[in-house]
Amino acid sequence: MNNIINRVQSTTPKFFKILRAIGLSLAAVSGAVFASNVELPKIITDIAGYVAVAGSVMGAVSQTAVLEENE
Repeated sequence: MNNIINRVQSTTPKFFKILRAIGLSLAAVSGAVFASNVELPKIITDIAGYVAVAGSVMGAVSQTAVLEENE
């Protein structure tokens, strides 16, 4: 557990920072679809659910990537 906490608090490479931002954006868009007051077709809500899961996993995995500088 301590290793995971250290990885999350370490410096993240630039590429994974971009992926994390994309993942969080996808999760936010799917949250907006779920929160809408308009009746949407079932396929749209199904896709929004998959996008929410994909965005969350992308953000979590990107956060645990560590920049290791060779000394």
